[in-house]
Amino acid sequence: MATCARTAWKVLAGCQRQLLRTSCPSHTGISHSAPRNIPVRTFAAVRAQKKDKKEESEKEVKKEKRVIDDKDRHKPFGKTAWVPVDDVYIMRYYPRTIYSAADATDMLKKFQALDFTPHNQPVYIDVKLDMKLEKKRKVDPFVSTVHLPHPFKTEMNKVLVFTEDSNQAKVAQENGAAFAGGVELIQPILDDEISADFYVAAPDMLPKLVPLKNKLRKKFPKSKRGSVGINIPKMLELFKTGHEYMVENECYVRTQIATLNMPSEHILANLKAVLADVCSHRPANTGPFIERAIIASHTSEALWFNSQDVLPEPAEDKKE
Repeated sequence: MATCARTAWKVLAGCQRQLLRTSCPSHTGISHSAPRNIPVRTFAAVRAQKKDKKEESEKEVKKEKRVIDDKDRHKPFGKTAWVPVDDVYIMRYYPRTIYSAADATDMLKKFQALDFTPHNQPVYIDVKLDMKLEKKRKVDPFVSTVHLPHPFKTEMNKVLVFTEDSNQAKVAQENGAAFAGGVELIQPILDDEISADFYVAAPDMLPKLVPLKNKLRKKFPKSKRGSVGINIPKMLELFKTGHEYMVENECYVRTQIATLNMPSEHILANLKAVLADVCSHRPANTGPFIERAIIASHTSEALWFNSQDVLPEPAEDKKE
């Protein structure tokens, strides 16, 4: 009887130890000799559903190609089309828009109002000339002075008159010449004691003014520029309020013609005067002298305009 009780007690003690081992956390420093059977249950992964190709094709946005209607005429060489479809486009892919002179002037005024830029900013033109002649010859670059119908300068130009005639010197002073004299003015000019915007001279003074050629350079009096003559009052009237321009880089005329706060009629009148004077240097029996014309203000974009709108009609057309 005692043996059965001891055996039952040992069995209960072993079961208690086994229960404590399985329930308590394990430590790395203690080794467990008793095997553990932990139940493990495996689950099957959810299989991904295949997307139908038809649904994907329906969701894809079809890119429609832009259609440009150019059936009536050929596309310009190297360009996409004659006229862009959208109002935002890359300019190099389309031909430039050529405006009339009046429309271009009005657009410059609108740009100034929208950009809040100075209203009295200068207005410039950039004209490319056809200087080619027969047998690989070219028209020589020229310098000219034109009388603008509506001057934009507030101050008059300083004009110096070379003459040894006392009467002509007196007339020059009465007509607003800054300086008038003969050979005695050469040395003060070389020493930079006297300077002027324009220099005019009587014909008999030209041989005596040779020492001033390197000093004055383009301002040296020449008959081609109208700065050599007998009618001194007429020359003074031109150069006091005249506007000078020149041909740069062989065939370009870049000059100011007005300010943006002037009325559009005054800007067009000055533009017409400058272009008419430029075309007066065109050789006889040649084609159009102006290849392209651009007008722009100091802060605006350059606008191409049709120069034929402001140029006077040729004499041949008037006769017909």
